[in-house]
Order: sequence, then C-alpha cells, then structure tokens
Amino acid sequence: MGKGFDQYAAEYDAWFLDNHNVLLSEVRLVASTLKGSKKVLSVGCGSGLFEKIMREEYNLNVVHGIEPSVSMASIAQKRGMEVSISTAEDFDFKKDEYDTVLFNGSPSYISDLKKVVCKVYESLPEGGKIIMIDVPKESCYGVLYNLAKAVGTWNHPLLEGTYPPNPYPIELVKVANWRTTAEKIAILKDAGFNNFEYMQTLTSHPIYSNQEAEFPVEGYDKGDYVAVVAYKLHYE
Repeated sequence: MGKGFDQYAAEYDAWFLDNHNVLLSEVRLVASTLKGSKKVLSVGCGSGLFEKIMREEYNLNVVHGIEPSVSMASIAQKRGMEVSISTAEDFDFKKDEYDTVLFNGSPSYISDLKKVVCKVYESLPEGGKIIMIDVPKESCYGVLYNLAKAVGTWNHPLLEGTYPPNPYPIELVKVANWRTTAEKIAILKDAGFNNFEYMQTLTSHPIYSNQEAEFPVEGYDKGDYVAVVAYKLHYE
C-alpha cells in the first residue's frame, strides 16, 4: 500500500491538521493504550504525526517505526523517528526487541493481517502486548468509507449530506480494506493473544466528529475509532 501514500503523503497530513479535533481525539485514544509500555514499535507509522504529538504532549517516546511509503517515512524521520522502509508482511520482527507493537490506523492497509499478527506474537516477550487501532468496518465512518470506495468518489448523490466538510482523501479510501472489530479480535485470538481490552473514540456522527475533541471511553460498541489491546500471557 506504500505507493498510494507516497503520492498523497502531504494530503494525509493536511487532512489531520485540518481536522484538529478528530486528530486530538485519536491521539488521546492511542496515548491511553500505551500506559506501562517501555519500548514500542509503531507499524505503519506514516508521517510520524501521532508519535510527534505523543512525545511532545504526553511524554510517550515512540521513536521506532516501520513504513512502506518512502515519502511518509521521510517525513517521520524529520520528526525524529527511526524508520525501517518495509511492509509489515516483509518486516523481520526481532524476538523480545519490543514489549509493545502498535498498529495505529494501519490494519486496513495490511493485506495479510493474519500473517503479521502471528509474527508479532512470536516476537513479543511474555506479558507483551499488541495494540490494533483502526476504523471498524461496521462503524459510521467505516460504512461511509466503503460506500465512497464503491462509487469511487465523495461527490455522489448517495453520499450527499452524509460526510464531513473535509473528508478523508478518496485516493486513500480506495486502497483500504476495513475489517470489523470481530474480525480483528478473531485474528488476534487465533494467533494466541488473550486478556483483551477495548477503548473507543469519535462517538458522534462523522459530520460532527470534528466539533469537539473527545476523551476515550471503554468498549467498542459506538466509536468510529477503536483500540483492541491484547496480551501474550500464558496461564498455568
């Protein structure tokens, strides 16, 4: 999926900066899942925008990432990150190198998510955790994105009056594959993960989601951005 982001890296950043309250809501969600984490790998770190904000405003130092888009990785490196240019499928996850592996907004752009999750499980130490954060397919944003993807544009009568003034770039919508929360949980369980936790944000309709920044709440039943956290724990 790197090529799509290579071409639209600047638009990706611009969208988040134009939708500041959406960005803040999402950053708060990501930050809430990283409590207790020591060494974090950000898979699909993009431009490093979230990591920069978390470092400056939340004292969370996430500096290691992987990113297939050269343009995105270049921006992230300028923001102080150490980035490996690679897809998640091809990346060599070193055993016990990280206690937390974060997927923030990237699961929908990973083709073989099952393969990647299994590799992460094998690499994590006992007690390590995986954090999978994304727009659920069943959410309001997910349904809107899939409809826009199906018709190939935001400018369609079926979508009139249903999406925010500044929607996510259609070029990036077209290359995504959103999964339901249930699908992601099943993939994590099949890999061996357990002890699940869930957090969510963007709980109002997408038209209104940028009106005010939200604090994350537990669960996954009403948010358009959902975090699924799971641990590698063996019980006697």
